[in-house]
Amino acid sequence: MTQESNLHLIHAAYRAFHDRDVDALLAVLAEDVEWIHPEGMRPYGLGGTKVGHAGVKEFLAHVPTVLGGMRLHPLEFVQSGDRVVVFGVRDVTSHSGHTESLDFVHSWTLRGGRAVRMEDIFDTVLFHRLIES
Repeated sequence: MTQESNLHLIHAAYRAFHDRDVDALLAVLAEDVEWIHPEGMRPYGLGGTKVGHAGVKEFLAHVPTVLGGMRLHPLEFVQSGDRVVVFGVRDVTSHSGHTESLDFVHSWTLRGGRAVRMEDIFDTVLFHRLIES
């Protein structure tokens, strides 16, 4: 895969997020993908590593039990070899209706035309405050 192809795949993942199209997202992910979120989110069932399509679907199904909504806005894509790092902002809405914009960094690793790893990096303290608002 070329770096251009890798970047195209990651853009497809964000289109799938935007469209809330789980099947399109899974098409970008390897069957044994590692889907990683900060351990600090474990109290809400959102921390740690989920593995495979089933793990990603379980994670995505759990998010609405904790949050009222979320929109991702990827702003910058930096690639090196088989890695694409995305800097962005997510608009997160609590169940009480309070919305905040929170920065994120997503680190994607690709092999054989699929994402094999996605790590979400963000300030868990701010996220906790929003969930609890």
